[in-house]
Amino acid sequence: MFSLDKRVLNFLVIALLSFVTFWWTFFIFHKPFDTTLVVTIISIRFLASFFIFKDYSLSWSKSTQKTFLLKSVVYISAFALYMPFFYGEVRIAFFASELFFYLFSMTFLMYSYYYFINKSKTVKTKSAVIYGAGDAGIKLEEEFRHSLYKIEFFVDDNIALQKRSIDNISIISKQTLKNRVENKKLDLLVIAIPSAPKIEIQKIYEELSEFFKEIKILPSLDTILRDEEFYSQLKDVTVEDLLARHPKDLDKQSIKKFISSKTILITGAGGSIGSEIARQCASYGASKIILLDHSEFNLYSISEELSAYNISSIMCSVTNLQAFEEVFKNNSIELLIHAAAYKHVPLVEENIKIAIENNIIGTKNSIDLAIKYGIKKFILISTDKAVRPTNVMGTTKRICELYAQNVTSNKTEISAVRFGNVLGSSGSVIPKFRSQIERGGPITVTHKDITRYFMLIPEACELVLQTASIARGKEIFILDMGEPIKIVDLATRMIELSGAKDIEIKFTGLRKGEKLYEELLLDDSEEKTKYGSIMVGATTIYDIDKLNKDIEELVNSSHKLEKLKEIVPEFKHNKL
Repeated sequence: MFSLDKRVLNFLVIALLSFVTFWWTFFIFHKPFDTTLVVTIISIRFLASFFIFKDYSLSWSKSTQKTFLLKSVVYISAFALYMPFFYGEVRIAFFASELFFYLFSMTFLMYSYYYFINKSKTVKTKSAVIYGAGDAGIKLEEEFRHSLYKIEFFVDDNIALQKRSIDNISIISKQTLKNRVENKKLDLLVIAIPSAPKIEIQKIYEELSEFFKEIKILPSLDTILRDEEFYSQLKDVTVEDLLARHPKDLDKQSIKKFISSKTILITGAGGSIGSEIARQCASYGASKIILLDHSEFNLYSISEELSAYNISSIMCSVTNLQAFEEVFKNNSIELLIHAAAYKHVPLVEENIKIAIENNIIGTKNSIDLAIKYGIKKFILISTDKAVRPTNVMGTTKRICELYAQNVTSNKTEISAVRFGNVLGSSGSVIPKFRSQIERGGPITVTHKDITRYFMLIPEACELVLQTASIARGKEIFILDMGEPIKIVDLATRMIELSGAKDIEIKFTGLRKGEKLYEELLLDDSEEKTKYGSIMVGATTIYDIDKLNKDIEELVNSSHKLEKLKEIVPEFKHNKL
């Protein structure tokens, strides 16, 4: 907040500057100088400008040439209105000269103040480079002026910008930066391209990380806070930033059109996948979202987060058929997304009976009730572990897929979506590695050659909704997960990003039910959809009466593993 003295000082400085530039312009054009006239005009236009621009609050240390240009145009335009009455004509040269003198004087004063008063307060002890010479990069450079960092260069891939400068800071290419930095390390690289796809962030990081002690990035355009300083929003590069891939063919308009105004039931709504699907359904305009989960805490968490939307929170297990059916009776559901499942491979291996009940019977109940109550669409969340499974979890999911493809569905369109690991989900490897790094290591990896497919949770969930928009029933959709990642490489990258030293990677051996690599297709048969990120796997025929009988026998069997192998012949149990 400016004091009265500061306001008066601002007024006097600008008034004096205007008076002097007027006098000088009159002088060089040999016009008789009428002091009363000039003071009157300056007073009138200053009163107007103070109401419009609030000159009393002008910060000389933060204002830019743009501020003064806008003000000067208004001032001189106002003066121009008076000139014809006193001199009979508007002299373009006169006003151009006045504009030049005013701008020059004001800019000179501004930068003099900045360099000799404000800048002297901050001693630059660190070096930084801004990658991106666009609006975000320029704004960041302005904010860095009051920090310990000296901006050495802008780096930009736009050839037209290279060899130019911003505030005397050169704009150079990546290769030029490498040549200039050579073997030394600068303190900070800021990637200031909020619209950049993840693959571009990955490329920049891989090429330049060796030249910097620290790398930070601006958030994406979707999450950046416009009213806050960019400097305060900078974040560390995470493994999610480096592994994530935004599908190029994501059709948000199609998703919005499909989701908008629908009543949607999400089972497992408190889990990693279910909660993100709930968030996206809310953002895409669902008229009502029914959140169903048997975990009190998980259901409470997502319900609190979405409390501003029209939601209904139901604490219920999908295995409790009677209680579950009440949800269908009391709501006109149009879309059911079934995300409820036990997914942690080692835990499922230790709890086979309950996993069969939750995964298979829970899914069967969901599908049967969807058909009974005429729900238009049903989407089953499946997994790459259902392909040639080596564990119980994957096998239960494969049986769910078989049921979804072969049940008599009447008017209900039932489809499944199969994808790999999602980054950051509960129980996944990334939170585990982070915890181990925070404890000082070691990071435990089961095998040096083990690989997995990865995708960000929001990306996977948006693609799930996109598949729902094109599903016609009986399909198993397969999401394009890119190339598989070696887990040991993931661990190494996370250690690098943490800045920790001497973190050991320890190999512990494959766990029960675990395999070295995952697959997304049972065979090479697949069909393309209109979206390159979504494919359709081949249909597997299984007599539904026999499958129902087999499931019943599985539940009651004392030899569940043998029965699982009978239903899913490709199940090769990795007992270890």
